[in-house]
Amino acid sequence: MLMRTDPFRELDRITQQLLPGTSGTWSRPSAMPMDAYRDGDVYVIALDIPGVDRDAIDIDVERNMLTVRAERRPAAGGDAVQMELAERSFGVFSRQVMLADTLDTERISADYDAGVLTLRVPIAERAKPRKISIGAGPDPKEISG
Repeated sequence: MLMRTDPFRELDRITQQLLPGTSGTWSRPSAMPMDAYRDGDVYVIALDIPGVDRDAIDIDVERNMLTVRAERRPAAGGDAVQMELAERSFGVFSRQVMLADTLDTERISADYDAGVLTLRVPIAERAKPRKISIGAGPDPKEISG
């Protein structure tokens, strides 16, 4: 599996660590941490997006590009609310992953539990190892001259 690289992603991550509460925008979303591994005949991608409502997550696949976008909105507050400390970031989060041709993008499944979005992408049948039998070949013939 190949991942699209963004030369500024690491800079964004460091900025978010140094300046908590920095939020992503639709034009420049923040990154979301990800783990990716193969579990038998399934490729698993786990993304951390705690505090995001299930309805605020959007998953798209176009050709082999998987895009996950999520939005965490600030807590509702009124005129009587006076914020004392705000360290939890909010805004837009996004991650793009280039999936290999050996994965079956038609059968991706997604689960969201405890702030972790888990995507399971089956390995395509054509990419699985298979045994090839050897035939006996044609009968030997004699050449006469």
